[in-house]
Amino acid sequence: MTDIDPELEALLKASENWTPQAKATALEMYRLRSEGVRVYWYCKPEKDAFGNLIVVEAEEEYVDDNGDLAVRTVRQGVHGRWCDGKPHGTFNYPHARADQWPPVGTEWFVWALMGGRGSGKTRTGAEYVRRLTEKVGRLALLAPTNSDVREVMITGESGLINVFGLAGEKIDYQPSRRRIIFPSGCIGSLYSGEEPDRLRGPQHGAAWMDEPSHYDQLDEVWDNLLFGLRLGDRPHVVVTTTPLPNKWTKTLIKDPTTKLSRVSTYANLDNLAPSFRQRVIDRYEGTRTGRQELYGDILEDVLGALWSSSLIKQPPPDAPVKIEDLERILVSIDPAGSANRRSDETGIVATGKIADLGYVVRDKSDKYSPQGWGMAAIRMYEELAADAIVVERNYGGDMVRDNLKTLGFEGRIIENNASRGKQVRAEPISARYEQGKMFHLGTFEKLEEEMTTWIPGVGASPNRVDAMVWGFAELFGSTTQMKMASPLDLPDDNDPLNGRFML
Repeated sequence: MTDIDPELEALLKASENWTPQAKATALEMYRLRSEGVRVYWYCKPEKDAFGNLIVVEAEEEYVDDNGDLAVRTVRQGVHGRWCDGKPHGTFNYPHARADQWPPVGTEWFVWALMGGRGSGKTRTGAEYVRRLTEKVGRLALLAPTNSDVREVMITGESGLINVFGLAGEKIDYQPSRRRIIFPSGCIGSLYSGEEPDRLRGPQHGAAWMDEPSHYDQLDEVWDNLLFGLRLGDRPHVVVTTTPLPNKWTKTLIKDPTTKLSRVSTYANLDNLAPSFRQRVIDRYEGTRTGRQELYGDILEDVLGALWSSSLIKQPPPDAPVKIEDLERILVSIDPAGSANRRSDETGIVATGKIADLGYVVRDKSDKYSPQGWGMAAIRMYEELAADAIVVERNYGGDMVRDNLKTLGFEGRIIENNASRGKQVRAEPISARYEQGKMFHLGTFEKLEEEMTTWIPGVGASPNRVDAMVWGFAELFGSTTQMKMASPLDLPDDNDPLNGRFML
């Protein structure tokens, strides 16, 4: 039996769950290296027979002044940026496209690659990390979950094991210690977007954040990461993500120290399985979802969300509303399931009404201890001279009531029964927004972000939205739904309601 090359054996093991095309590409790279061909990810500009740099006209996508995706022709040649990633000259194998080259200069802090599914973002991040390991001693590597770190950033088709392997190098992956030792001696520490506190203390010279738009605790992760980026001459971050319209992503793009690279799925079709076009691209091309998942556009309105940003309005300037004008004010509580720094927020929202119009008055939602959220709700109740505090009977109703009483609350407590799911409760409130009957007395960024990004049945429970909905449901009686018609509902002369459907 012929002995198998250990490197080839490791490659075959790592590629067991890869697509056939990715596996074939990796094997071809192995063959080239075994024949003495040095494989480069970033190619060099080529010159003609007279020594002149070859300049090529190419089409690139960009976002115009109207926010629409457009195409323009550019002439590129310096620093290899004209390359489309296809084999050419001595680089007769797939390699980096123009959009996968890092920004020039050193004035930028974040390189943000925002693109569609399968556009090559992860490969770019891994290749850039390979270069970083030769310049820094410690790296932070982050993904939404620990599983994503392992399955995407490290062992995936475009992950670090494959990228270093293609260059003829091997990394020492130590999953039990959540770290990687790179050939240069650089240490890569592995973090999850679910555990921001693990970033407290450690120092790093650079970081790679994969899919940060999808982290559960993104703001805390980002803050803790920044505090630890203090090693070396130039700490900086590379971000690879399909963007979501959250505040963090929008702020990052607008930051003058961010270099943004946008790339669509189409740019990488040569490296994707033919079935991907048939099953995914053809299905989503021309759709709203396709704009985000194929082109990497930031969609202000999230498909499936019950609110869009255009529905959230403040009272018109010619008809201002003050808190003292409100006929009723309620403070609603949606308690967290636990009381620690990793628990959900407790929703505490004040709502009010004038005639048939509803108003969001205050949002004091945050992460509290039971005593903390109880005192916050009582203070809001007293400051606004509210009518009552609204709680959910089914989930912690007794606990909420007992907690408020223990803290000395003697006002009215209204208990609502959650006989239907969150979506059913929220839809009538969303409808009132569409009818122009709801306003916000101020800007409530976190509540409004939750309203416009929460998709019923997807992601974390919307604590702020839940608290708001409970208040409005009590103010307007909007939690019930119309019954389906049946023969039993036909008019009856002896029926005092004359057969009207009950609401």
